[in-house]
Amino acid sequence: MQQSFDPSGAPAGCPAHGNVPLYGSDFGSDPESTYARLRTLGPSAPVDIAPDVEVELVTSYDASLYILQNPTLFVRDSRRWNALNEGRVPADSPAVPMMGYRPNAMFSDGAAHARLRQAVTDSLATVDQSRIVRLTQQSADYLISQFSSEALGQAELMSAYAQPLPLLVFGELFGCPPELGDRVIAGITGVFQGVPGSDETLGGAVAELIALKRRQPGEDITTRLMVHSSRLTDEEVLHQLVTLLGGGTAPLAASIGTSAALYLSDDWPTGLPVEDAVVKTLWNYSPIANYAGHYPTQDVELGDRTLRAGDPVVISFAAANTDPKLTAHREQLSSKAHLAFGAGPHGCPAKDPAFMITATAVESLLNRLPDVEMRVPFKELSWVPAPWSRQLVTVPIRYTPRAVPSAARAQPARPASAQAGQQPAAMPQPAGAVRPSHAAPRPKGGMFSRFRAWVNGE
Repeated sequence: MQQSFDPSGAPAGCPAHGNVPLYGSDFGSDPESTYARLRTLGPSAPVDIAPDVEVELVTSYDASLYILQNPTLFVRDSRRWNALNEGRVPADSPAVPMMGYRPNAMFSDGAAHARLRQAVTDSLATVDQSRIVRLTQQSADYLISQFSSEALGQAELMSAYAQPLPLLVFGELFGCPPELGDRVIAGITGVFQGVPGSDETLGGAVAELIALKRRQPGEDITTRLMVHSSRLTDEEVLHQLVTLLGGGTAPLAASIGTSAALYLSDDWPTGLPVEDAVVKTLWNYSPIANYAGHYPTQDVELGDRTLRAGDPVVISFAAANTDPKLTAHREQLSSKAHLAFGAGPHGCPAKDPAFMITATAVESLLNRLPDVEMRVPFKELSWVPAPWSRQLVTVPIRYTPRAVPSAARAQPARPASAQAGQQPAAMPQPAGAVRPSHAAPRPKGGMFSRFRAWVNGE
């Protein structure tokens, strides 16, 4: 039986000269124009997510919700992917590691998904808000201390702050000792930079972390997953951790960078809280732009197009959030009605901590460097030309160089409010530095080892 969804007013059509490519510099520099073109074709249209890899991209907010909230008709198990099973997807395609099946909650359905998801959500729930705020502030202070004493008073915020901060926070939350934390960070960074062997580096480090927690359980997410009543195997724990680590850090980096750039832009209204900048980022610059592959279990009519069973249907969170049909009433929607964290049974289980980390990271930057400002107008910043995420290439800033205290001496900052629009009290400014620039050389090891040594005042 063929199912159908018929959004009113959806025009018919398909690309006249082949599929629209969702990659390359043209798309990366102006994705909004691509989404606008695709919207003229209906609630969805065929695109190439990578060379020789066709997917159906859903650009309509209503159609996206219909698919995300209909797990019986649209499943996530990519082992149904027709083209991949038939050898029509290049083996080295960048779409394969992003869309290919992994035995975790993201790619599972039904009872299997419910079991794995419950273990993840329960484990995340054991981490209280104050600890997340404290870890984010410590990580922010450390990273700012590494670049803020530079005589030039200039830095590139993405590489020096937004990208490494989630890695440090996650390393702590997952209970990584310094050396393993270095390897986890190297693996995640390498995966997103396309460094050969990074998958193996990350997988090997996580496997060692699991073995360590078998011997020495701790108060961390890794241990919570392992002892959960769902009785996950070590392999299942590994795949949940890899997904949480890899799938959580890149979107957080994007949201931190974009939110900071928005707040520091000349167009940002004076007096609005940081949380408003985070909400605007999630609505207008969705960190996960195009993802969440779904596979119809039978042919489905969507507008004037037929979505074939087993052909991938990808949600454009970026296009859905900026759907012109929302313009008239978006102000009446909840600030959380955006789809940046997905929706339905596979919605992000860590959306509240993600919002908190982003807002706290931006607030920490503003508190530690109160005169920080952009060196380039927001509208002139460049975006990474990738279909999966919406991330700024660089966020150049300038500020008055100053010392930042070690974690042991830093004053606690105010927590980021979980709801946009709440204005917490101002944070006290830190005093003098404990580790001046002429102090002893940095400890050996990678970034996480140096961070742990800095926190401990070594």
